[in-house]
Amino acid sequence: MRTSIATVSLSGSLTEKLTAASRAGFDGVEIFENDLLASALAPGEIRSRCADLGLGIDLYQPMRDVEAVPEDEFARNLRRARHKFELMQELGADTVLVCSSVSPLALDDDDLAAAQLARLASLAQDFGIRVAYEALAWGRHVSTYDHAWRIVEAAGHPALGTCLDSFHILSRGSDPKGIEDIPGEKIFFLQLADAPLLAMDVLQWSRHYRCFPGQGGFDVAGLVRHVLRTGYDGPLSLEVFNDVFRQAEAGPTAVDAHRSLLVLKEAVGVGELPASVVPTGVAFAELVTPDAEPVSALLGALGFARTARHRSKPVDLWEQGEARILVNTGPAALPHSRLRSSGGTPIDGTGLAAIGLESPDPRAAARRAEALLAPVLPRRRAPQDAPLDAVAAPDGTELFFCASGRDPELADWRADFAAVPHEPGSAGARIDHLALTQPWHQYDAATLFHRSVLGLHPQESVDVADPYGLLRSRAVTNGDGNVRIVLGVGAAPADDTLHAQHIALAVPDVVAAARAFRAAGGGLLPIPANYHDDLAARYELADDELDTYRDLGILYDRDAGGGFRHCYTRTVGRVFFELVERDPGYRGYGAQNAPVRLAAQHAGR
Repeated sequence: MRTSIATVSLSGSLTEKLTAASRAGFDGVEIFENDLLASALAPGEIRSRCADLGLGIDLYQPMRDVEAVPEDEFARNLRRARHKFELMQELGADTVLVCSSVSPLALDDDDLAAAQLARLASLAQDFGIRVAYEALAWGRHVSTYDHAWRIVEAAGHPALGTCLDSFHILSRGSDPKGIEDIPGEKIFFLQLADAPLLAMDVLQWSRHYRCFPGQGGFDVAGLVRHVLRTGYDGPLSLEVFNDVFRQAEAGPTAVDAHRSLLVLKEAVGVGELPASVVPTGVAFAELVTPDAEPVSALLGALGFARTARHRSKPVDLWEQGEARILVNTGPAALPHSRLRSSGGTPIDGTGLAAIGLESPDPRAAARRAEALLAPVLPRRRAPQDAPLDAVAAPDGTELFFCASGRDPELADWRADFAAVPHEPGSAGARIDHLALTQPWHQYDAATLFHRSVLGLHPQESVDVADPYGLLRSRAVTNGDGNVRIVLGVGAAPADDTLHAQHIALAVPDVVAAARAFRAAGGGLLPIPANYHDDLAARYELADDELDTYRDLGILYDRDAGGGFRHCYTRTVGRVFFELVERDPGYRGYGAQNAPVRLAAQHAGR
């Protein structure tokens, strides 16, 4: 099926929007009237530009407040419509969207609405144009799709059909199963949007919080299945009003939008993608730094040992139990603010640049990622280096698909490293989770990417109070919890070190690990005494246990599955570590303690 996007869903000038839609792989666009009015291009020039970009113009929209009005008002509406139809002929668009009226002049008279829409359709037909009538969820008298269809059916005009919009249908809680009663040839257009489940005025919800399918809480795929059962064969088109998308760069937003439709098409059985390959574990986390000394000191204090050196790059391998950290100090010629990871991601100071994911089938994982528009990263590697496939997440983090020692036909990334003399590190640690701060405009894109490309399961979004704003956080995991990535975004600037990435290490005994870290010269994040006083009131903890938590800055949480003890190191560059002791049944991340941690990091700046 064709894919399309409304220009209102993207930021920038009309020319920029069209270019972004074409580069992202869309087949067509809906031209939003305001974008045309603000463009310096004449309608014919817009038509030519779309043709050059390989885009069809699938819809012109919207016409408002047309039907069920007094006759003199309707005469003015027909005059307005004639002008639009002439413009649409120049534009090369053959379908116009007419929204149900919100005008105070509109009358609650379905017969009148049907008669006037039939007259509008007759005029449109003279220009070779079809009219798609849509029920706005806040329409004055027509606010549901079935009501709009009854009016279209009563009008009985071949150039008049209906437009279905997933937001208008699902936001009102309407049952989409009734869509199957509409003949497919009378569904002239299908607009799609998702949205988070919010309790608010539906108009404000629509104007500010729509998102792409798979990023919200609506069953958009279920609605599309009902539409397809009617025989509808028109475009799947996105119409998303969103304050964030309208401020973000059009190119990445268009890619995110098209990815959402590719996944949706797969879900409803009208598109094929390479099968999802869910990662089974974390092979490594790569830090890039201009100065290895602070990072090495931190890792050494945490019990890591420097076990190997890359054969052709300035990259060291540090290990502790099952946890592996790569420390990349190159390329040395670049200034501090232009350091890059081994695959090319820019890093400002010390940062988490890449993650190695253990994959049952790295090649298949890479094929799916590429099919879902993830940028495949060229690697600067020597001929003998392992040919690892890598793609970029929306925030630029590099993701490597690894098969560490499991498949003799696939090169093991560890073979790129030569062992160096070392003392054994501590045993028993593994990477519990990785926390990645997202740019303010890519939180929803990151969730969709990790769900669709990697096959990880999103958990509920959590709001966390920061001293200077509100943070949003959402974890994505595989089935057994061996891969956990926490995606966060906050009110502070994206380069604020307090909202940096962090690596959480699971240890068998967090008290022993914290003591060993401090004894080795490591700096633990101090936690205010008020926190532990409150902890004593919330949980029945022994006095000596509470004193230990106070001394080491250990925080505590509990859910139905068990307890969670954790503490933090001080930040180096944009990275800090977390030591965690997780009871087997505990499923969270200590989110209720995050405001205390953030405040302590602010205080220690």
